Amino acid sequence: MKNGVRKAWLAVAVVFLVLLIDQLSKIWVKTHMALYDAIPVTEWFKIYFVENNGMAFGIEAGGKLFLSLFRIVAVVLIIIYLKRLVAEPYKKGFIICVALILAGATGNIIDSIFYGAIFDASYPGHISSFVPWGEGYATLLHGKVVDMLYFPLIEGHWPQWVPMVGGEEFLFFRFIFNVADSAITVGVILILLFYKKTLSYSLLSKTEREKLEKEKQEKEREN
Repeated sequence: MKNGVRKAWLAVAVVFLVLLIDQLSKIWVKTHMALYDAIPVTEWFKIYFVENNGMAFGIEAGGKLFLSLFRIVAVVLIIIYLKRLVAEPYKKGFIICVALILAGATGNIIDSIFYGAIFDASYPGHISSFVPWGEGYATLLHGKVVDMLYFPLIEGHWPQWVPMVGGEEFLFFRFIFNVADSAITVGVILILLFYKKTLSYSLLSKTEREKLEKEKQEKEREN
């Protein structure tokens, strides 16, 4: 099997595995928990069901339709980019990182596109269920993203002497996210830590890369 084919299958496997875990976890939470229900796992980890219209970690930005279309465009661009990486001699580790980002973006797109059409609404005291196509709580592209991973690592209160917030509740890492968000975050962090130069090189045009390679060869001949 050619190296390019192996890298392609590796990327497909990463995307499929992340999507499988992401969607199974979201569907389980959606059909077993009412909105804002929490299941303590440890003192610092809870399954806490929330929904959001926004980007990763529940960050809101723009209207719902805009966000859904933005995600779709982003996924298409990442797929095109990943296909080029697979066809060229890039390291498998870098391809895995990009595949993680693609899988995460796709996972949240599935929620946005389809969940509104196939589930009834979740709200406190009511557990959602599948409904006939189109009879859900929203139309296509207007579904909400399911989040459930909550790590309140440090909880307490600010000391009284702290200006403005003395005595108020303090919570370190209050974000609630999902497997798709985690895949995006891990992929981005690994690229920044280990593949920053590779990323910069991969984003150059073919002409710019050829020029860079030519300059590199000239320098090697001079030395």
